[in-house]
Amino acid sequence: MELKKAVGATLKQFRLSKDLSQEDFADVSSRTYMSTLERGVKCPTLEKLEQLASVLDVHPLSLLTAIYLRRGNSCDVDHLFKVVRQDLSEL
Repeated sequence: MELKKAVGATLKQFRLSKDLSQEDFADVSSRTYMSTLERGVKCPTLEKLEQLASVLDVHPLSLLTAIYLRRGNSCDVDHLFKVVRQDLSEL
């Protein structure tokens, strides 16, 4: 799946699971911008992703993890975290 589409679908899934409307993000984003994100037209900056995660009351890494799982870059969360742990251990 294309990255922008995965971002949009994941944001929408989190938003709906938290029973939030696009208008509930008014302090960090306009409804129009939220719509473009959810439709996969635009991709948020990391700063914006952090703000959106704050409104969703989730850690930004939870959003990123769900995005990459949806995109199909990893078979499951355990495998993805194993890769991340390995990458970080090499720093």
